[in-house]
Amino acid sequence: MTRDLTQREILVELEPTAETALDRHLSMVKEWHPHDYVPWDEGRNFAALGGNDWEPEQSTLSEVAKAALVTNLLTEDNLPSYHREIAENFSQDGAWGTWVGRWTAEENRHSVVLRDYLVVTRGVDPVALEDARMIHMTHGFTPPTSRLPDGEAGFLYSVAYVSFQELATRVSHRNTAKVCGDPIADRMLQRVALDENLHMIFYRTLCGAALDLVPDQAITAIDTIVENFRMPGAGMPNFRRNGVLMAKHGVYDLRQHLEEVLQPVIRQWDLFGRNDFGPRGEQARERLAAYLDNLEKVQVPRFEEQRDRALAREAARR
Repeated sequence: MTRDLTQREILVELEPTAETALDRHLSMVKEWHPHDYVPWDEGRNFAALGGNDWEPEQSTLSEVAKAALVTNLLTEDNLPSYHREIAENFSQDGAWGTWVGRWTAEENRHSVVLRDYLVVTRGVDPVALEDARMIHMTHGFTPPTSRLPDGEAGFLYSVAYVSFQELATRVSHRNTAKVCGDPIADRMLQRVALDENLHMIFYRTLCGAALDLVPDQAITAIDTIVENFRMPGAGMPNFRRNGVLMAKHGVYDLRQHLEEVLQPVIRQWDLFGRNDFGPRGEQARERLAAYLDNLEKVQVPRFEEQRDRALAREAARR
């Protein structure tokens, strides 16, 4: 029986993998500039500079598109909290530190371009948007491991979380593009989604390497994250209302979470084909299998039944 490795030992062992993954990321990522994705000729002054303040009829976006864009933007706004979480649980030395800085800089573009687009096109109320940003950033991000005993969270839980979360965010951005009905928004959101996919690949690679290094510790972290997963914007104003709208209209729902996020990453790691787990790892894998089975056979069908009834009621009212 091998002993558990400390977080520091894991980081040291995985640094060569981090360096290789960073080099691959830098070779694949394409530089882009937020200002190239914003229709500036649609912009005009607000009342403080002699123009007109926002009115609802100025927006061409549907309620679903508004909910999705605001949710995605406020999620990206909380970057300082995510940076702190990653910096504390990874390292600021060597390849780790370079990645943390690079990832943060790339993520910051997303909030810049989304806000510029929404303000210039008057897609949503900029005052309400700023009020929500202030509330959300003041509260910060609470990771799903916050309830674990002291000392039990750390790198493995963080890297497992972002392996799924980055893919979930990519799916959300990509599907938001579909409901906007605007080719400019579509181009912008597809660009953001490409970034999220590359970020996911980096984290998925590192978590896969952690599974090879410390299989029992890693699968325990993965199971905890999957069973307690929540999107990083969960604490923002109107998150429940907006999340329901997004789920009802195919931006991000429970089936997508299972089939487009959880299952592809789990297959990539071959979690149910590995034979290197000890007793503790096998127990975690059994818990994970039971959770996924319940999600597929009980939770997803229940959600879809409720969604279909709600959509039918809405159609009847119209």
